[in-house]
Amino acid sequence: MDVFEKTIMSKNIYTGKIVKLDIETVLLPNSKTAEREIVRHPGAVAILPIDNSGYIYFVKQFRKAVDKDLLEIPAGKIEYGEDPSQCALRELQEEIGYTSNKLSYITEIYTSPGFADEKIYIYKAEELVKSERVKDDDEFINIYRFKPDEAFEMIKKGEITDAKTIVALLCGFKL
Repeated sequence: MDVFEKTIMSKNIYTGKIVKLDIETVLLPNSKTAEREIVRHPGAVAILPIDNSGYIYFVKQFRKAVDKDLLEIPAGKIEYGEDPSQCALRELQEEIGYTSNKLSYITEIYTSPGFADEKIYIYKAEELVKSERVKDDDEFINIYRFKPDEAFEMIKKGEITDAKTIVALLCGFKL
């Protein structure tokens, strides 16, 4: 059975600073129709920054969607037309005040494909070089460093729950 859903109508119901919300009417494989609510997002990057001593840099910031502080690797939204690797270097500088002489692609993930098209490109940044930190006006970030074993223990204890961070750690160290 063909499981493809053909879009027969699409309507934008909200456009914000970061996301759009579309309602799509789709034709199902059984010839019935259904509506899908889809959050459109320009994409993002996440960076696993590792210094020469083997420490990983993390940021802790309040996330309103879950109403709590989360410990995460540096990340940010891709600007229109921006190359993901250049975005990764920009976000690294904005969030922790470093750039990298060795940026390598790890993987890419869809965050919530049941309702959103957001894709996050994940990179590893090594050979870190201190640079000027250029903060965004609406970001309040605390920076932390942990050894990989500490970070994996924090995942087990539920202290790191951010999906992109967990994927980056698993793919960056275990694969």
